[in-house]
Amino acid sequence: MTTPRHFRNARNATVGGSLAALALLLATAQATAADLAITVANVANAQGKVLVAVCTQDTFLGPNCPYTAAEPARPGSVTVVVHKVPPGTYAVQSFHDENQNLELDRNFLGLPKEGVGFSNDAPMRFGPPRYADAALAVAEPATRTTLSLRYLVER
Repeated sequence: MTTPRHFRNARNATVGGSLAALALLLATAQATAADLAITVANVANAQGKVLVAVCTQDTFLGPNCPYTAAEPARPGSVTVVVHKVPPGTYAVQSFHDENQNLELDRNFLGLPKEGVGFSNDAPMRFGPPRYADAALAVAEPATRTTLSLRYLVER
């Protein structure tokens, strides 16, 4: 039994259209990425590095944020660029790793001994900020933001 001609054409058009849509989706997924330039202000000195992490809601405040970068510290402001961040909503967390141990050092009370900052200068009220307060939109081809480090204990 042969397939009626109008069904045959509809099936081929659907398959061809699906393949074209899939190819476009794959090309778009590979091409969609932004450079996120983060200017970190209030860097206290030139010791160590300024580290930034671009985090999803699930990874915010943790060590496994999917996009990271670092630049040598210098007093004042340092711009750190994180490449190939897919467009979306993220929060940025940053710290001044003065001793370059890749950890945020804390005092006996648990307060950070090194400068910390978050996108939107999200408030830290009796603890770390909420994701919603730090969230920002990243769009192609580039997004810029600024945050300020806060040194919570006397140096």
